[in-house]
Amino acid sequence: MFTGFPEAALDFYDDLEMDNSRTFFQAHRHIYDTAILAPMRALTDLLADEFGPAKIYRPHRDLRFSKDKSPYKTHQGAVVPTAPSAGYYVEVSAAGVRVAGGFYHAEPDRLAALRTAIDHELYGPELERIVAALTADGFVLGGDRLKTAPRGYPRDHPRIALLRHRSLTATFDYGFAPLVHTAALADRVRAHWRALTPLQEWITRHGAH
Repeated sequence: MFTGFPEAALDFYDDLEMDNSRTFFQAHRHIYDTAILAPMRALTDLLADEFGPAKIYRPHRDLRFSKDKSPYKTHQGAVVPTAPSAGYYVEVSAAGVRVAGGFYHAEPDRLAALRTAIDHELYGPELERIVAALTADGFVLGGDRLKTAPRGYPRDHPRIALLRHRSLTATFDYGFAPLVHTAALADRVRAHWRALTPLQEWITRHGAH
């Protein structure tokens, strides 16, 4: 049963940011297991009936190509994939809880297909309407963006802001509002994931597979 993320979850990540070590993590593993991992599993299991099973990320960082050798992530995320490197996302950290959707990476052929769709006279305006509805609902648009126009597109293109994206995300942040510590959070996440569904469907339809 999901009852929210306890305050101990946020406190755990506050402390982990100060002491990101195996010694700290192992000494407080019981807090991670009970206050973070178990609620995340309960939440994603509750939402699986509508959105599908989630992948809950491991707490360990991939250090192979990183100069930062801190062994642990300072957040716990979970994703329900909808397309390659795309899906519904939920995260808990010291900053609280947030949800997101969109695509967070695209190989060159897939990015080219998405840009072709953005350029299209019907599909491009459709994405504009989806993004406008999300931002009107309080989502924040983000992602990695080029500083200028992508090759082959004019700088004055009517959808140049969307064309510049190499990744595209829409995020809603609950912070550490009292809601995140209650069972009602599940209904709020479900509602926001539903709001993200048109974006996920657009990405799935128009991205290369």
